[in-house]
Amino acid sequence: MDIYQRDIDPDRSPLPVEIVETDTDLYYHIALTLYFEIERNNNEGRDSVFILPVGPVYQYRRFVWLCRQRPLDLSRLHCFFMDEYLDERGRRIPSDHPLSFRGFIQRELVEPMPAAAGLRAEQVLFPDPEDTAGYDRRLAELGGALMCVAGVGINGHLAFNEAPEPGEPISKEQFKALPTRAIRLTRETITINSNTALRGAFERIPGQAVTVGFKQIFESGRIMVYLNRPWQNAVVRKLLFGEISPRFPASLLREHPDARLVMTREVASRPDFQLR
Repeated sequence: MDIYQRDIDPDRSPLPVEIVETDTDLYYHIALTLYFEIERNNNEGRDSVFILPVGPVYQYRRFVWLCRQRPLDLSRLHCFFMDEYLDERGRRIPSDHPLSFRGFIQRELVEPMPAAAGLRAEQVLFPDPEDTAGYDRRLAELGGALMCVAGVGINGHLAFNEAPEPGEPISKEQFKALPTRAIRLTRETITINSNTALRGAFERIPGQAVTVGFKQIFESGRIMVYLNRPWQNAVVRKLLFGEISPRFPASLLREHPDARLVMTREVASRPDFQLR
């Protein structure tokens, strides 16, 4: 059966699936998941070590709102954000650049967070292309991530762990062992990201990025994948029903012991193939 004609049935899915109605519901789902996980870890006397994305966006302002309404101790939270764009010289783009993930998190999470929550600057970490090993080492010192929250790119990437180019040999085991590193973005990623962020100005998307390793993602205790882009109703079917292969990296989640999907109803719907 054509994978694109497969229905997303939470009762028969190869991975646990939850369907929410709208983008807003999905943002609150992420915010509440983070909140309750931190609260539980605080009660158990352990650190909350998370690998986190910037996109989907707008969950962090809801998380801040929750922390204002119901104060939460964030002094044991460690946020390992996934990635950042690099300039043509391989350096992280400035935080005041409109595409900077660091700048976005500073505005959406760090600055508006109540001071009483105890979130310090050193608890928010982005990979640095000049010291990728340091990022991995710090994560390992904390025992690895208890949870990774992620989206999925159009070619199946998690963070910017891009699918190999045609003819580029890599096994599942090799892909799962990829560390944090600087990479070149694929044309697919540049194109879809320009549609999302720049109204199609693909020449303005940086061609390089630094990304958390697939190793660090896959070694997380739990992986929560959120999907809310309309084009992801094809992506999610490759993830769930396609070949398990580095050619579509997100498919490897089917070999993780605790990976779960949350998607909007639009993403769960079958792709409607027609000229537009």
